[in-house]
Amino acid sequence: MAPGRKIVFGLTLALSSLVSVALAQPKQINWDMLAPNPVSYENPFADLSSEQLRDLRTILSVQSAAGETTDAELPDEAVVARLRLEGQGLDVEQLFRQREIIMEARLAAAASTVPEHLGQSVRIPGYILPLEILDGKATDFLLVPTVGACIHTPPPPPNQMIHVSYPQGFEISGLYTPVWISGTLNADFRTQRVAYSDGQSEVEVSYVMQADVVTNY
Repeated sequence: MAPGRKIVFGLTLALSSLVSVALAQPKQINWDMLAPNPVSYENPFADLSSEQLRDLRTILSVQSAAGETTDAELPDEAVVARLRLEGQGLDVEQLFRQREIIMEARLAAAASTVPEHLGQSVRIPGYILPLEILDGKATDFLLVPTVGACIHTPPPPPNQMIHVSYPQGFEISGLYTPVWISGTLNADFRTQRVAYSDGQSEVEVSYVMQADVVTNY
């Protein structure tokens, strides 16, 4: 082979190797990238005063407690609040309907996943919340973005947690040790039961991962 061709051939092999290595490396992501862009919706409550919001809460509280209390003063208080709001030109029932729309939109956004990351090999940091422990190693766990999530604080949104399967297990020294985790990310909305020292609860999770590597942060 001529010297020039050898050089070109060598460069081609080197470039191919670099491309292969780059493709084999998992894509590093952060937790913000797992939440889709916010969906816009009409929010009439942003323009209401604190007094108007208080009146709405009073009415809602009475409606929610209907049939659960015999306190005659509560309905009167709600009637006064409704008359006050209607006198200011507000449609109370329409506001409550919009409240339901907003709540549904927020719940849907909290559970939604980002398609571009699904089926991809990714690397992400977080904290381990064990679901199954074998010989001192976590083989099945939730990866969460903050210290004490689900235990000392309310659970994050479903799309801010990953249910991880790691059969070889990762030796845990505590709930507050940060880790890096690499593996293929997929979407599978599910409910997981989390056990605490004083009980248990169920949390909703949007992402799953079969981990390839788990290391200390």
